[in-house]
Amino acid sequence: MALAAGVRLFQYRNKSGSRKEVYNMSFELAGMVKRSGGVFIVNDHADIAKAVDADGVHLGQDDLPLEYGRKVMGGDKLIGISTHSVEQAREAEAAGADYIGFGPLFPTTTKDAGPYRGAEMLRLLRKAVALPVLAIGGIRPANLAEAMQAGADGVAVISAVLSARDPGAAARDLIKRINTFGSTTNR
Repeated sequence: MALAAGVRLFQYRNKSGSRKEVYNMSFELAGMVKRSGGVFIVNDHADIAKAVDADGVHLGQDDLPLEYGRKVMGGDKLIGISTHSVEQAREAEAAGADYIGFGPLFPTTTKDAGPYRGAEMLRLLRKAVALPVLAIGGIRPANLAEAMQAGADGVAVISAVLSARDPGAAARDLIKRINTFGSTTNR
């Protein structure tokens, strides 16, 4: 559904499944996304990302350090890092991250990621790093423009699509809105 709607970057996140379940689903999704011309990222597990030939791994602040993630993944794969402050974003950039996720930007119920950071902190972060920045947390059609105008290169969404009456239409609407901002906002 999301592929048909035009989504091209997917991150598989499963915090409660066994490693075998994460591997099996990652293997299936990696093939599906790659056949459709998309980019597939595994959350947290560099070894599983490597095993399924994912395009990359996304690591949190409490996951495998980036330098070891790079050793597992190799230099040709993407490594994203979750950040919650300007300092963490600078550290991720200095360590060789390919992109950062920043948030939660707005209040979210999808996961407990601490207090939301807001668009002003995203503006400060955008001035501090040159890496692509994906805004995470509480992104909805009503606040998407605020995230993009604050400097996000893109957004990560879960509930804005999955809780919609028509998830495909919701995904297409978000893509259309994002495309109105171009690929490099406020740099």
